Amino acid sequence: MTFIDTLRTATTQNQSMLCVGLDPEPSRFPAHMQGDASKIYDFCAAIVDATADLVCSFKPQIAYFAAYGAEDQLERLMEHMRRTAPKVPVILDAKRGDIGSTAQQYAKEAFERYGADAVTLSPFMGFDSIEPYLAYHGKGAFLLCRTSNPGGDDLQNQRLASIDGQPLVYEHIAKLAQGPWNLNGQLGLVVGATYPQEIERVRSIAPTLPLLIPGVGAQGGDAVATVRAGLRSDGPIIVNSSRAVLYASQGADFGAAARAEAQRTRAVLEAARSA
Repeated sequence: MTFIDTLRTATTQNQSMLCVGLDPEPSRFPAHMQGDASKIYDFCAAIVDATADLVCSFKPQIAYFAAYGAEDQLERLMEHMRRTAPKVPVILDAKRGDIGSTAQQYAKEAFERYGADAVTLSPFMGFDSIEPYLAYHGKGAFLLCRTSNPGGDDLQNQRLASIDGQPLVYEHIAKLAQGPWNLNGQLGLVVGATYPQEIERVRSIAPTLPLLIPGVGAQGGDAVATVRAGLRSDGPIIVNSSRAVLYASQGADFGAAARAEAQRTRAVLEAARSA
């Protein structure tokens, strides 16, 4: 199945719009493994095992692995997720953005080395920085569009001179992703939960694309407002929570605590469907 097919299946089977972000920071691990970077795989695998039936996707952030020289642990984790949760898609959060042969190598890294189902990308360098990823049949790519950080205003919220008026940069990205750039039908957009009005605007421009929405949980995004703004019958949303789930407890019960937090967040998101 394609990435979007797998996403829709997981969303339905697990009755979930929740994505758990895997951002392992050893200094925040439970006491018995705290500060030990060699335990990154063990920690993340325990979170996956505790939450796999509650999520529509997982999103490992590559920087948290690479910073500790733990790419081999990321490879093991990807294999673990494919083995134990084969129906849950994995989005590699890499935010790559380059052209030509370099982009080809990054695509190979994401889809061949790690076996990701989708990857996050920066569209700043234009379509030729996206095209190498589209060569992988059925694989997804999420373009940064209206991100959750305040500094996103510096570029994303600026107006362009255009024959179509003066769209904001993020609006232009959404239009390209919905239209001419979406050659394999698997593009999506990253929009932050901290800007629900902008989520609604992106959804009006890109009614069928999946939206990856970080910022719920520790970043303070409103889960109910997020669902109302982004969810449409033909346009899925993926609402990410990382730290609130991962670090729900620093005790030996961290897996059970992560599961409880994931259950709570999933319930809030599902209740928002009819709110």
